[in-house]
Amino acid sequence: MSANKITPFLWFNNNLEEALEFYQSVFPNASVNILARWQQDFENVPKGAVMTATFELEGQKFMALNGGPMFKFNESVSFFIECNDQQEVDHYWEKLSEGGSKSRCGWLKDRFGLSWQVVPKQLGELMYGKDKSKSGKVMQAMMQMDKIVIADLEKAAGE
Repeated sequence: MSANKITPFLWFNNNLEEALEFYQSVFPNASVNILARWQQDFENVPKGAVMTATFELEGQKFMALNGGPMFKFNESVSFFIECNDQQEVDHYWEKLSEGGSKSRCGWLKDRFGLSWQVVPKQLGELMYGKDKSKSGKVMQAMMQMDKIVIADLEKAAGE
């Protein structure tokens, strides 16, 4: 049993194996723990295709199902990546958005339709400080960004 009592469960459209390979290429600390394959043909899924998997990304456990097209990801659920520096923001922003789409304020969708927020830890430090005027300027700067740029946040804060 994992240390986390709650584990996100993701439903993929018959591309779970591709997703596992992709996420392992993006996150330095990624592993597939359990991989179960279909033992017979099932509806539109061939025998031998991945049925379910458990995997970890940066210590977060996930469970996933190759369930088909009935349910799709949407923005009401996303995964927040807190980054230590601009290099890390750039890495996740570029890698995760390949084949997907970029949006505002650090949000993107990967090629599987899963939503991510790629955010530097400095954003919270600058936005939630004691100086409300500075916080407002940082918020205004962030609202104009797609990928969040730390130097531009700091400039808006007057640092």
